[in-house]
Amino acid sequence: MEYIYAALLLHKLKKDITTENIVKIMKAVGVEPDEIRAKALIAALGEVKIDDVLKNAAIAPVPAQPLAPAVAAAAPEAAPEKPAKEEKKEEALEGLSSLFG
Repeated sequence: MEYIYAALLLHKLKKDITTENIVKIMKAVGVEPDEIRAKALIAALGEVKIDDVLKNAAIAPVPAQPLAPAVAAAAPEAAPEKPAKEEKKEEALEGLSSLFG
C-alpha cells in the first residue's frame, strides 16, 4: 500500500512516477525498498489516468454533527448511584430500629 501512496504523492507533486522515485520515497520514510514491487506498480500504472481515477473514487461521507453529543448520549448516567446509596443507608437504619423495638 505504501508504494501506491508514494505514486500518489509523486502524482500530486507533478513528478515522474518512476521506480527510482518510488525507491527514493521509501528510503526517505525509513522503509527498505523492494525494487520488484516498485517496478510492478509502475507496470500496473502504465495506462492508468490517475486524475480520472481520483475523480471517480468513492469518498466516505462525513458526519453532519460532531461525535461528542452522540458519545455523551450513549454514556450511562451516573445519577442512579446516589439514590442507591441513600436507600442502603435507610435500610440499615430500619434494621437497627427493628432491633430496639
